[in-house]
Amino acid sequence: MGAQLRAIRARIRSVTSTAKITRAQELIASSRIPRARRRLDSARPYATEITRAASILVSHGTHMNHALLNRKPDTSRVAVLLMSSDRGFCGGFNHNVLRQGDALAALLRGQDKEPVFYLSGRKAVDFYRFRRRRTEREWVGLSDHPTYDVAAEIGQTLVKAFDMPTREGGVGEVHVVFTEFVSMLTQETRVRRILPLEIEEREIGGRAEGSASAPLPPYEFEPAPGAVLDLLLRQYVRGRIWSMLLESSAAEHAARRQAMTSATDNAHELIGRLTRRANSARQAEITTELTEIVSGADALARKGDEE
Repeated sequence: MGAQLRAIRARIRSVTSTAKITRAQELIASSRIPRARRRLDSARPYATEITRAASILVSHGTHMNHALLNRKPDTSRVAVLLMSSDRGFCGGFNHNVLRQGDALAALLRGQDKEPVFYLSGRKAVDFYRFRRRRTEREWVGLSDHPTYDVAAEIGQTLVKAFDMPTREGGVGEVHVVFTEFVSMLTQETRVRRILPLEIEEREIGGRAEGSASAPLPPYEFEPAPGAVLDLLLRQYVRGRIWSMLLESSAAEHAARRQAMTSATDNAHELIGRLTRRANSARQAEITTELTEIVSGADALARKGDEE
């Protein structure tokens, strides 16, 4: 009985140490969520305005045959960018991204298209390396605190691959799998096609259907709308990647906080059950010891009576 009690107490100590770790991870994630949300909120107006400017340019009807707007005749190769995390302890965050990536790859292969993978985050990189899957480019060490420089590098890499003919190793489409931050308790995995671009055409001076926003102003572009469109669309792609990285970062911290909160609660619940088992084992041990003492006293008393 003593060995069982020692084993239970050792497990209680182990679970208590685990609870301290998960609690610390929960507090760290909680402290990082507000900063990630502030960065996301700061980037959203920029993304809104650059999308608006690009829509106005397209609505001018100039340079509508831009390479980033046109569908390629050959889409046999398709780029897929997966945005995962660099660290674990975030529940199903990475699993959902990888599962959606596999589902998208299966869909593309069913359309006779070859998916070409670009990976962001160490978890996706480790997953693909372990299974010896081929990848084009990998970026790690940025999920906690993504920077615009890395987003620009990713965007430039994808645009370069899209500009290149498919027969020369380029791609005909670019899709991104990322996690959107909806709330502290909800994070949803999204799949978006960013190339060729899909920009809503809007009537200059009019309103978008169902929109209560102010009418769009008739911009004047220098040096020319075509030149501005070329620069703006490439900046638009980098802005989309930047926004998705920020969404994914905020969602990662929220998912980690939620997972660590559940882990801490489960650890405390397990400690309670183990404590009750330890008390029961200790009580049984005490009862056994008392029984042995009483039995020994009775034996001595009978021996004295016999003498």
